[in-house]
Amino acid sequence: MAKASQTVNKQTLYITIFIVFIAGFLSGVGFAVFKLDDSSSTASQNQPGQTNVGDQERQAIINLEARVTSNPEDFNAWTKLGHLYFDSDQYNKAIGAYTKSLELHPGDANLWTDLGVMYRRSGDSTKAIESFDKAIAMNPVHEPSRLNKGIVLFYDFGKVEEAIAIWEAVLKLNPESRTANGMKLQDFLEQIKEEQNNS
Repeated sequence: MAKASQTVNKQTLYITIFIVFIAGFLSGVGFAVFKLDDSSSTASQNQPGQTNVGDQERQAIINLEARVTSNPEDFNAWTKLGHLYFDSDQYNKAIGAYTKSLELHPGDANLWTDLGVMYRRSGDSTKAIESFDKAIAMNPVHEPSRLNKGIVLFYDFGKVEEAIAIWEAVLKLNPESRTANGMKLQDFLEQIKEEQNNS
């Protein structure tokens, strides 16, 4: 009977984690898998692979594509174009735009994180980790890149202990750190550790 109860509790834990995170991860969004710019960060609301661009955004993309064609050294235009591709889930185009932005201005941890998110959504988790590592190297207290790296390690590579170590480091930087859906990172870590102890 005790074993049956443990099984139910374990199933409940799995279901809880699933509910909390599956929606986010199906759309490529987890704790902080979101776009960052100089002023704000927003999570893309579109489904994976879906290009959902309104008329205004479509025209902005056309204008920026023309701008970078006529002036390929325009860092700001490449960055804005990358953000628009990001928001419309045009992964490969976003990767191209962010890569060009970073060729022109390589010292931006936010852009490296954005690039990593796009690599992950395009299915290249290894490149995602490399991008997050570059962001962390240039800014050791950069929280989003650490959160995102933990997500990829945990969900894509099954490296549970490494992911936990990264998230624990994030909590040292910010004990109030929360996931994209508002759940405390500390609470999530406790659930993960309980699951590991019961497995």
